[in-house]
Amino acid sequence: MIFLFLSILSSAAIYVIFKYIDRFKINTFDVIIINYITASILGIILSDFNQISFSVFKDTWFPYSIIIGILFILLFVVIAKSSQVVGITITTVSNKMSVIIPIMVSIAIDPMDILTSMKAFGIFLALVAVFLTIYRKRKVDFHPRDIYLPVILFLGMGLVDSLVKYAQQNYVDDSILALFTVVLFVMAACAGLITKLLRKTPFSDLVKSKTIMWGIALGICNYGSLYFIIRTLNHQTNNGNTFDGSIVFGINNLGVIALSVIIGLLFFKEKLLKINWIGIIISFITIYILSIT
Repeated sequence: MIFLFLSILSSAAIYVIFKYIDRFKINTFDVIIINYITASILGIILSDFNQISFSVFKDTWFPYSIIIGILFILLFVVIAKSSQVVGITITTVSNKMSVIIPIMVSIAIDPMDILTSMKAFGIFLALVAVFLTIYRKRKVDFHPRDIYLPVILFLGMGLVDSLVKYAQQNYVDDSILALFTVVLFVMAACAGLITKLLRKTPFSDLVKSKTIMWGIALGICNYGSLYFIIRTLNHQTNNGNTFDGSIVFGINNLGVIALSVIIGLLFFKEKLLKINWIGIIISFITIYILSIT
């Protein structure tokens, strides 16, 4: 479970970095681009250089890495737009509740991932815990037609995690994992640079010292969150079986939310409602239930 812990830690660190980026008023999109460039370089460093050739274009996993990489940038734009139009609360709920999609996809495509009554109860508790933990009392003030933004985010984030699970189960073992991440993050970086070009914002902003510094930090954590979640899905237990994807995604999502909320409380003096504390308690109970199923 060390890989799952490292994935949770990496994802929670992303939350902290975004907090500081917002506090220091640094252009988030520029940091995102540097982040993907950094993650690409990390993937190259960890790859077997003999694997890096034009033959990757013929590999069965190649299309999935391209799609996921492009979705990374597109969903970032959706998150930003949704936060501005319908609010951070609804956007966050849509983002986090999307975990139900890869959970159900994993159960559907993995013959070893069986939906038992205990697992179903744990998944239900996970959704309850997510909602209660991130709940905030905010005035809802947006036009009903704008509800498409959180809906797209919900489906998009669920699709990304589902594609990661599908690629991992069918094509991406540990021997090509690093190469898979290289293609994925290179595509994300290229998509980001093209988006920046279309927005007609100056490329000189990318070489600002703070942008580079936070971009590198974010890239290391972003790479770790993806790399370690796939290593967790690939990991074989003592009986030769791999962990159920439904359990991995459930525990990972709950762990990230609970740790992020605790970090926000301790280091950023964020206030929690009683309902948030109930959500955190349920999160830990759910993690235990899922870990023993």
